[in-house]
Amino acid sequence: GGKGANIVFEDANIPAAVGGSAFAIFHNQGQACIAGSRLLLHEAIADEFLERFIALAESIVIGNPIHPDTEMGPLTSKMHLERVLNFLNICDKEGNKILTGGKQPADPALQKGCYLQPTVVEAKPGDTVFREEVFGPFVSVTRFKNETEAIALANDTEYGLGSGLWTNNLQRAHRVSDAIDAGMVWVNSYKRVHPGSPFGGVGKSGFGRDLGIESLNEYTDPKAIWINYDANIPPFYPRP
Repeated sequence: GGKGANIVFEDANIPAAVGGSAFAIFHNQGQACIAGSRLLLHEAIADEFLERFIALAESIVIGNPIHPDTEMGPLTSKMHLERVLNFLNICDKEGNKILTGGKQPADPALQKGCYLQPTVVEAKPGDTVFREEVFGPFVSVTRFKNETEAIALANDTEYGLGSGLWTNNLQRAHRVSDAIDAGMVWVNSYKRVHPGSPFGGVGKSGFGRDLGIESLNEYTDPKAIWINYDANIPPFYPRP
């Protein structure tokens, strides 16, 4: 599992960050362990970002996944849909503001399916939707004041699979990537996977790696063989 932090700093390319962050959570209906389900926004750009992000979320075409115009399909089952909807009940109890979504589509053709609108909610670090994996098109939004706070928020989780950050500062990109406790960090992108790059996490996101050279070690059974080529073995218990 995962609860990926996706950090947008004040010097980020906002249009690129909006599009990439939407892909990070809404692609595959958010049913991905590496999904960027915790959106962390610098307070200086949060309002502008959210205006663009919400507009994009509301424009996503929901429908039958085999239809060429569909941009987001259904959740995997009725049971899973009910589980995701229950997080909205939790939001009501904990006072999380729903910025958009949170309902099934109004289209009658989709009423019998397991569809859910792209959902964006405000959350504080202690809130359930900030801490638990929803596994749906459901992203929490938390604001931060500085880099130190952003790193602390990103690492405030039991998981550590994938995380992302958006910045035009190369030093910051390296500094924050090193500080985030995750097996994978994307800079100015998200959810990119290549067979040559190791895939895996830390903490409750597991151990070991798929893909990359590292994954080949999972299929090996190393053996250590020690051979002394000198017949004169030094005595362990020397005697006169």
